[in-house]
Amino acid sequence: MPKRTRPRNAVQHAEIFVLHAEFCKVVANPTRLMLISRLRDGELTVGDLVRGTGASLANISQHLRILRDHDIVRTRREGRSIYYRLRDARLVQVCELTRAILLGGIRQRSALARSAPVKRANT
Repeated sequence: MPKRTRPRNAVQHAEIFVLHAEFCKVVANPTRLMLISRLRDGELTVGDLVRGTGASLANISQHLRILRDHDIVRTRREGRSIYYRLRDARLVQVCELTRAILLGGIRQRSALARSAPVKRANT
């Protein structure tokens, strides 16, 4: 029986899923999600981001480096300040949609839990 090979486009399609998963891993961090949310309205300095999150300068800098290394944020230097901005503003919409799906599921489960009959243990 001849060996079946995957079509070239299937391999390329699989590579997209790998890249997608890697992207999701990068943003799947509460601090990074907070930074993305804070950058929704435009550029901010590291100091602005630190004040808005309550995290340390070192911690925020580390997360910004990861976001920059994965081309999620871009930088601009002005004097001694470095300004950060999202490379693609659609990321905010992706995060909002994900959050809406998450909250919708929580609300639905909560409503189910409230409406379920409660069995009382015999004491």
